[in-house]
Amino acid sequence: MNKNLRKVAALCALAIGSSAMAQDSAKLLATGGVSQLEGAGGGGITPWALITSYGTRDSWGANAHYTHVKTQDYSLGTYGVAVGIADRVEFSLARQDFKGDLAPLDQLQIKQDILGVKLRVAGDAVYEQDSLLPQIAVGVMYKKNKGIGGLGALGVTNVTQLGAKDDSGYDVYVSATKIVLEYSLLLNGTLRSTRANQMGILGFGGDQHSGRKLMPEVSAAYLLTRKLALGAEYRRKPHNLGVDREKAYSDVFIAWFPTKHFSLTAAYAQLGDITIFNPKKQKGLYLSAQAGF
Repeated sequence: MNKNLRKVAALCALAIGSSAMAQDSAKLLATGGVSQLEGAGGGGITPWALITSYGTRDSWGANAHYTHVKTQDYSLGTYGVAVGIADRVEFSLARQDFKGDLAPLDQLQIKQDILGVKLRVAGDAVYEQDSLLPQIAVGVMYKKNKGIGGLGALGVTNVTQLGAKDDSGYDVYVSATKIVLEYSLLLNGTLRSTRANQMGILGFGGDQHSGRKLMPEVSAAYLLTRKLALGAEYRRKPHNLGVDREKAYSDVFIAWFPTKHFSLTAAYAQLGDITIFNPKKQKGLYLSAQAGF
């Protein structure tokens, strides 16, 4: 990771090290969420207002994750770490590694670094069951595309050569999450301001549209048992690039929380079209593992 990401990681460590808070892991099982594709705590493809890990307001927690998504023509690996402090603020670092598996893009490889910060600003999804107010959080994700590999023979080494306006950018989002313990139900809505193409993997802005757009995202999860959750997600996407007929993401997932230190998530994901060069609608399996405290 670049110098800026290493600095943020050092700041996270300093904030924890200088804090008098002990680590207690006292939040309810599954309320730490899983790791989203961009590193934030939440579902698989959309962030939630919940703060990652199981640390309470007098504590902190951290986790690491690895996620792999495989469609007909592409694969995406994401790994990273996240820290939740005082159930109020979350810092996350993630690396995305996107690869093409089928000609003409079978040599394609794109990496992206993502730095995320999330702040809970109102409500408590668990302990305010008598209130209609959901837990609300605001977040920022700074994304830096690391360039294109495997297309050097075509003279393409940067996403701007595919029509993107920039190779870095940021998303700003607001998430509202409500947990209804009586019905074992979690509901989440997120509104994201973005100009990212395929989460930033294909850059930011483009020849079709270069400005920011507001995109809605929704999630719902039902606890089948105390340790097993079934859910679905939908994420609207912008269409900025002529070479990329970008469509919405959606998935159906099942998440298993055997302990507060480990979780596994499996999903069937539909990611729509990804570039005009492999025009099939991309769909496939999503697998993610998270470990922490």
